[in-house]
This record gives sequence, C-alpha cells and structure tokens, in this order.
Amino acid sequence: MVAPMAGAQESTVEDRMDIARAAALQAALGLDLPAPETGDPLPPFFHQVYFWDPQPPAALGADGHAATGGLIPDLGLPRRMWAGSRLSFHAPLRAGIRATRHSRLLAATRKTGRSGELAFVTLRHEIHQRGGLALTEDQDLVYRPEGARPGPPPRAPISAEAREKRRFDPVLLFRYSALTLNGHRIHYDADYARETEGYPGLVVHGPLLAQHLMLMATRELGPLAGFAFRATAPLCLPEAATFALSGTRLWVAGEDGRQCMEADAVPA
Repeated sequence: MVAPMAGAQESTVEDRMDIARAAALQAALGLDLPAPETGDPLPPFFHQVYFWDPQPPAALGADGHAATGGLIPDLGLPRRMWAGSRLSFHAPLRAGIRATRHSRLLAATRKTGRSGELAFVTLRHEIHQRGGLALTEDQDLVYRPEGARPGPPPRAPISAEAREKRRFDPVLLFRYSALTLNGHRIHYDADYARETEGYPGLVVHGPLLAQHLMLMATRELGPLAGFAFRATAPLCLPEAATFALSGTRLWVAGEDGRQCMEADAVPA
C-alpha cells in the first residue's frame, strides 16, 4: 500500500516482508543459508526486495524507471543513477512481520560539474517494525543530461586484508531487477544500455554491488551498526569485479584496477 502525503514530498509504504521474497534473494545471490522462517532476522540490505511501488506503463520514463515528479522532483535531467547511501541499522528487520517505510525528500539541487549539468536528490527512508525504528537510510540519486559522460574514475587501493572475485551474468541481473522491481533498462536491455546510454554492456546494479560488500563486511567484522557506500564508476558485463576489505573500509574494483564503489562499515 502506498500513501502520498504532504504534497507528495513524503510517502509511506507497508509490506508484509514475505519470507518467500527473502528466500528468492538468498537463492539469486548463491548464499548457503537456511530458508528463512517468520521472525528470522534478515541480512543487511535485504529490505531492497521489499516496499515496492509499482507504477502503470503510462507513469514510466523512457529508461523504464518511474518518471520523476512527486516524491522525486523533475529537475529536467533524464539520466538517473543511484549514487550511494548511508545506512544506520537500529534493529534487525525480521522476515514475515509487517513493516512500514516512511520516505521523504531531504534535498534536491542542480549544479554544474566537470561533466556538465548535474542534479542531486537525497531521500530519507525510515523503516519501522514491531513499533520501533529498525533502519534509517539516506539515499543519494544523481541525474545527468543526455549524452553526459562522467570524468575518469579513481584507482582502487592495492593492499587489502580480504578479497573476493565475482563475475556477474545477465540472468542474475534480471533476477535482481525482478526482485527489487527495478525497471531501469540498463540492467537487462543490452541494446538500450549501449546505444542510448553509452555503456559497453549491461550495467551491474550499484545496490547489488553494495549488497555483496555488506555481506562481506558482516562475514569479516560481524553485525553492522552502519554502512555507507558511494558509486564511483559503472561495472558492466562481462567484466569481473574484485570485492576487497581493509579494516572497516571496503571497495569494488574493475578488471583494469579502477574503483567502481567505495564503502565504510561501522561494526555493532
């Protein structure tokens, strides 16, 4: 259920936190975990497969995303990217128990950068379950004009205490898009990704990279109190990615050594 509020600058979504959806994400990610049962704590960032806000075809943009306007204002720039998030984990979200996500617009600005006109939008999501605040997420979105090309990405650090190499494929990108109700065509429409948005291939979801970083941080550091990530360059198929950790800092590197994402973990 979606309820617009306060001139569409806020919205509230309720979700039953279906255990089947969590099990489907575990399977898609290849996690060797028991099937979740009602009341089990969910791994961090699994809330991405909940709180859907489905829109009819007429309400979608050319890229497959919901068109701007409403909670996200139309700032006149069509190319959207999830730039990063800052998360605070107050209590574990639990499978099969109703939860409510309240979202509101924190900021919307437009400025000129090295790559041209840019627009930045920050949303705050607060998820409540069992009468208490379970998670706070400040989500940053960036919008660019048609044909915009970002500047050169930073280089990834060389030394790390832990590394994992992963290769993604179109099937996983499709499944993750379906589970998160992400209609952005750059993740499943290779012709659109290349010809319209100028990528060399299908783009791996930034949140999918962040999900693997959070799982890595949990394995290496234990439960998390907070996590912040920022996308710095796209990762496109068929390129492999290296996930790395040094202390509480994490990153994703492409095959050429560029940094695709950086993150900081706060152990509980």
